Amino acid sequence: MKCLVTGGNVKVLGKAVHSLSRIGDELYLEPLEDGLSLRTVNSSRSAYACFLFAPLFFQQYQAATPGQDLLRCKILMKSFLSVFRSLAMLEKTVEKCCISLNGRSSRLVVQLHCKFGVRKTHNLSFQDCESLQAVFDPASCPHMLRAPARVLGEAVLPFPPALAEVTLGIGRGRRVILRSYHEEEADSTAKAMVSEMCLGEEDFQQLQAQEGVAITFCLKEFRGLLSFAESANLNLSIHFDAPGRPAIFTIKDSLLDGHFVLATLSDTDSHSQDLGSPERHQPVPQLQAHSIPHPDDFANDDIDSYMIAMETTIGNEGSRVLPSISLSPGPQHPESPGLHSEEDEAEPSTVPGTPPPKKFRSLFFGSILAPARSPQGPSPVLAEDSEGEG
Repeated sequence: MKCLVTGGNVKVLGKAVHSLSRIGDELYLEPLEDGLSLRTVNSSRSAYACFLFAPLFFQQYQAATPGQDLLRCKILMKSFLSVFRSLAMLEKTVEKCCISLNGRSSRLVVQLHCKFGVRKTHNLSFQDCESLQAVFDPASCPHMLRAPARVLGEAVLPFPPALAEVTLGIGRGRRVILRSYHEEEADSTAKAMVSEMCLGEEDFQQLQAQEGVAITFCLKEFRGLLSFAESANLNLSIHFDAPGRPAIFTIKDSLLDGHFVLATLSDTDSHSQDLGSPERHQPVPQLQAHSIPHPDDFANDDIDSYMIAMETTIGNEGSRVLPSISLSPGPQHPESPGLHSEEDEAEPSTVPGTPPPKKFRSLFFGSILAPARSPQGPSPVLAEDSEGEG
């Protein structure tokens, strides 16, 4: 594989790498016939991102040498990010960037051709891997918003950098509301400041959603995509379904496509209840008693070959929902593989004073992460107080 990026596209490529670095620690690079694909997924499998750069994006693009198969590799995100760390330097000094993949030496070579004849060569080691591909269908989502990335970027600007999640919903008068999300504290006296931004329907190019719907997702990954889309002056489309179903964020241009898939909180709460509609969205169907999950055969599955959606709950296991086979929000079948283990027989009790558990639906790629267990209770006192002390 060999490709050559010139001019302002070098900074666009660097911006895409910066956006991907906000999600995962590993970068999956796969040259395809229809372009170069850069993908990543976070450690909890709750966020997935993909950029596909068309062959026209490059001055020269060759997916594979004649007679050889297409190569794909996985490298550390920090290693690849170090090449494009300074975006100002890329814009001022770098004239072109050459990326080549050598399967014999297991090296990804990135050469930066700078002004005055300076050439910087980076030899990055990589690992062979399977293709990382999420299964999702934006067209099947019932709700969709489309607006310039600049409008949404200005809307999230007032939120503090430390804010983890944000709620997006449709309020009265078809206003789009962005509200900071905070967990309910055990101490009712501790109240966090709630920020809310309202956008009118006229700010959106397309608004297809009913009043009262709302989803909550991570803000860090959303800001990463907004930063890239703003720099490229692109429109951002948001496709979503019921709470607990993944939200799909897409950008599209003649030279590149971008898809970000983020998990959402699976239960509705007071943050989405008062957005303007008295009716709350129907919750995700509960796991019925007659639903018999298939045996757990994930050990024989090829990791990164497919993805299922599964709920991870740190607290009460009684609110478990039915896992779905893919990210597409189609009907769920009772024969879908489920998670069944010893924790179904005993419910761990939470420590008094801990905040309520988050219920994000994680996006698994052929692997299972063991759910975190809450401690069974306060540790017992092993020795009595001495009467002589005091």
